[in-house]
Amino acid sequence: MTGTRLNLTRAQVLAFRRHVGALDERLPRGRRSLRRAAWAGLQDSMPRAALLSIHARVEGTKPSTWEDSSLVQLWGPRYSAYVIAARDRAVFSLGRLPHEDGALRVAEDLASRAHRLLRGAKMAYGDVSTALGGHPNRVRYAAPTGTVLIRWDGARQPIMWTVPRPEVDPRDARLELARRYLHIFGPTTAEAFAQWAGINAQRGAAAFDDLRRWLTPVRTPVGDSWILTSDEPMLRTAPTPAAPARLLPSGDAYFLLQGGDRELLVPDASFRRALWTPRVWPGAVLVGGEIVGTWRRAVATVTIQTWRRLSRAARHAVEAEAESLPLPDIQGRIVVRWDD
Repeated sequence: MTGTRLNLTRAQVLAFRRHVGALDERLPRGRRSLRRAAWAGLQDSMPRAALLSIHARVEGTKPSTWEDSSLVQLWGPRYSAYVIAARDRAVFSLGRLPHEDGALRVAEDLASRAHRLLRGAKMAYGDVSTALGGHPNRVRYAAPTGTVLIRWDGARQPIMWTVPRPEVDPRDARLELARRYLHIFGPTTAEAFAQWAGINAQRGAAAFDDLRRWLTPVRTPVGDSWILTSDEPMLRTAPTPAAPARLLPSGDAYFLLQGGDRELLVPDASFRRALWTPRVWPGAVLVGGEIVGTWRRAVATVTIQTWRRLSRAARHAVEAEAESLPLPDIQGRIVVRWDD
C-alpha cells in the first residue's frame, strides 16, 4: 500500500461495523430490512442461527421470518448453510465459482447430474448424495454454480433442489461479494476476504485489485486494510448510541472473524478463547457496543457467562433480549441463568 492512510481507532472500527450491521438500532420490519440484515449473508450452520441474527437486527422478527419468500437458503461461503436474499443468489454462489479447471469441472458435473436426478423435485440431501455417489458432503461442491437451493430447519437433513443458473457473469458476482464483505467486515484485506469466502488467495487479491479505484487504504490498530471509499464519511462520523444489549448467535457476521480482527474485537486472549472455541462457538453477548461474554441455550434455558460484572440495567437488558428470542420450539417463558 502506498500513499497517506486514514488512521482509524478501535472504537471507530467497531462503531462502523455495528452501524452497517444494524446492531445499534433495529431496522423496521419488512423485506428491505431483511435484505440489509443479510447483506453479507446470514450463516445458518447452527439451528436457527440466521433467525436469531435477523432478530438482533430487525423489529418484529417471528419464528417463521427466516422462511419469508424474499429469502432463500444455500451453501454459501466455505460451503456453510446460509440464509440470503433471493435476489442475491448469484452473489453468494457464482461469486465463489472456482476457476481452477479440476474444481470447476467437479462443480459443473455435480450440478448437471443433480439437475438430471431431481428433474424439478425436492429430495433429502443424503438421498441425493447416495444417488450421485462419492463422499456424502461432495454434492455441496455444486453450490457455486448457483443452481442448488436447500431448506434446513435444523432438525432433519437438508432438502435440496435445483434451479436455473443466474444470468450473471461470475466475475461480476465475485466483485459484488467483495463489496459486500468490505462494507460489513471492513476495514479488511484481500486475504481475509478470500478466507471468509472460501476462495483461493489469488482470486481474493484479484477482486480487490479490480475494485481498487473504489477503495481507500486505512490503518487500524491491527494493521493496514482497505475500506470502500463510499464508507469513509460514515467512519469519520460520530458513532450512534450503542444498543443496550444484543444476543448474537454462533457464526453471526459481527464476530465471524479471523486473526487480528479477533484481537480488535476482543482484546483479552482468554476471552477470545472462550468465544472462538475449537469446536462449536457459543453466542456472543453484546452490551453497550462491547462483547462482554457468551451465551448458550438448552431448550428454554439461556445461560449467560459474563467476563465482567454488569450493572443491574445491563443485566435487565440482556434478560429482555433473551426472553424476546423468537424460537419456534419454546413453550412458555425463556429462563435466564447467569453463570458469572
